Amino acid sequence: MNIVTHKGSLPNNEPSLKGNPIIVLHDISKVYYAGEVSIHALSHIEITITRGEFVAIIGQSGSGKTTLLDILGCLSRPTGGEYWLDGQNVGLLSDEDLTRIRNQKIGFVFQTFNLLPRSDLLHNVELPLIYGNVPAAKRKKMAAAAIEKVGLSDRIKHKPNELSGGQRQRVAIARALVNNPSIILADEPTGNLDTATGEEIMAVFEQLYKAGNTIVLVTHETEIAERTHRIVRLRDGLIESDEVTNNGAH
Repeated sequence: MNIVTHKGSLPNNEPSLKGNPIIVLHDISKVYYAGEVSIHALSHIEITITRGEFVAIIGQSGSGKTTLLDILGCLSRPTGGEYWLDGQNVGLLSDEDLTRIRNQKIGFVFQTFNLLPRSDLLHNVELPLIYGNVPAAKRKKMAAAAIEKVGLSDRIKHKPNELSGGQRQRVAIARALVNNPSIILADEPTGNLDTATGEEIMAVFEQLYKAGNTIVLVTHETEIAERTHRIVRLRDGLIESDEVTNNGAH
């Protein structure tokens, strides 16, 4: 795999957006190979996201949105192009560095919650801090603060099976927040929830956005994407459109 890297400053042809860019994708491509067949999952992707934006990436199955999320989350390396995260050229980093960045700079929220069923809320939320070797007393305090942000302090000793689907997703959001990450990546966060609960979870994201968090949300649902403040539409691995919604800025 050939990864194009850049040892100097940020690419100078990035989109002109106000604010400090936290994500810059420059000419990103991703190709998968199945025998002699090559599948171009992403082609010539150019996106700049500034600190504090609330962005939806939308597209149908096969559009490339999951591949793009994996690259943003440092779970997969692009075949070509440059990815800058918080001023660092990701293509120059070792696998060990990428693991550290995933733990310290990125908060993940998954469709399936990914909670430990036998552990209470506090332990589930403090997991990233355990992996980061944060002392026990400090991490419990940080986890409790994150749980308070999503309104579940009264359930802090409950286990996931004692919570509703919406409450479990709130726990997953608290876990994503606990490290004060640079960005929050949410993968179909309302996909397993009914409409009313999905609205509740989007309200939580809206509060986090208003508090200054940078959020990138992947969805195939137009109604969910329209709750964000910018929509990037993918089709066949290409950017079809990139528009600010009527929700605008803060």
